[in-house]
Amino acid sequence: MTEFTPVASMLGGLLIGLAAALLLLVNGRVAGVSGILGQALWPSAGEERGWRTAFVLGLPLGASIVAYLNGPLIVEIETRPTMLIVAGLLVGFGTRLGNGCTSGHGVCGMSRGAARSIAATSTFMAVAVVTVFLVRHVFGGMA
Repeated sequence: MTEFTPVASMLGGLLIGLAAALLLLVNGRVAGVSGILGQALWPSAGEERGWRTAFVLGLPLGASIVAYLNGPLIVEIETRPTMLIVAGLLVGFGTRLGNGCTSGHGVCGMSRGAARSIAATSTFMAVAVVTVFLVRHVFGGMA
């Protein structure tokens, strides 16, 4: 279990919102990480690769800076590696199926009032609730 940190959580949320707003205002682009990563790896004709690569590299770089300043974040994962691989593949499939990820739909799309993003985020959250219930209560936390 993690400790309750409302101030840090609020500041983190504000920074995510600020970054998404700046990317939209400066570049006219939505901060959907899966789309940015996909276009950085396999750009379409006429797509800029530079800012996308910088954005993707900035994600772990920012975490590294925080770890350097505050000490490393210790994460304990109590599951089998095969479950992580299956979960990652399902997330990737869902991202393609939903035409975007939670950052694109949840942070950017919902803030713009996009009906498609509201539907997608509602679906993400409903599936997450059902998944947690099944893993914890039906399957007894055997993941």
